[in-house]
Amino acid sequence: GENKTQYKKTDTKSYVILSALPTCLLCVCLSGSVYCEDVSPDMSAVPTLPKETAYLYARFNKITKIRNQDFADTATLRRIDLSGNLIAEIEDGAFSKLPNLEELTLAENRLTKLPMLPPKLVAFNANFNRLKTQGVKANAFKKLTRLAYLYLGNNELTAVPHLPESLHVVHLHNNKISTITDETFCKGNTSHYIRASMYEVRLDGNPLKLSQHPNSFICLQSLPVGWYK
Repeated sequence: GENKTQYKKTDTKSYVILSALPTCLLCVCLSGSVYCEDVSPDMSAVPTLPKETAYLYARFNKITKIRNQDFADTATLRRIDLSGNLIAEIEDGAFSKLPNLEELTLAENRLTKLPMLPPKLVAFNANFNRLKTQGVKANAFKKLTRLAYLYLGNNELTAVPHLPESLHVVHLHNNKISTITDETFCKGNTSHYIRASMYEVRLDGNPLKLSQHPNSFICLQSLPVGWYK
C-alpha cells in the first residue's frame, strides 16, 4: 500500500511538471509571470499555465477564442494581457472565476461583445475591437466597484454603458455614440453632485456635439475631450 501511495504522489507531480513544461519551453516563465509574446510556431489558443501564474502576457499571437476552462485552474492571476490577437469570442465564464484579477487587456482583437468581468478589476482595456452596444450589457461594469481605468476607444458602440463611481479615466473615443443624457456621467436630479474621482473622459471621434449637452458634464472636474463647435 505504501508503494502505491508513493507512486500516486510521484505520478501527480510529474503530470504537473509535464503539463507546465511545454508552455515554459515556448514562453518565458519567471517567478509567477509568463511571457508568450509573438510565439513561433503560431499560438492559436491560451497555453496551459503553471499553477501559481499571476501575470500572463500573451500579446501578438493568433489566439482566436478564450474558453471557460482556459483560466479555470489559475485563480492566482492578477494581470492578463492578450493584446494584438485574433480573439473574436470569449465564453461568458472565462474570467468570472478569477477573484484576484485586477488588470485585463483585450485591445486590438475582434470582439463584438464582452463576457462577464471579474469583480476586482481595476483596469480594463478593450480599445481597437469591434464592440457593439448590444454586445456590452448596460450594466456590464456596474458591479465593478474598484474599476478605475476603462478603455473602450475605437469600437462600434452607439451608447455609453453604465459607468461605476470608482472610475478615474474613461476612453470612448472613435465610436458611434451620437447622444448622451444628464445621467450618463452625472445625476440629473441634483446639481450638488460632484464626480470627484473622474478626471479624464474622451469622447472625440464620435458623431456627438458636446455643446448640445451642457448639463451632462456639470459634475465633472474637467470637460470631456470631444467636439464642441
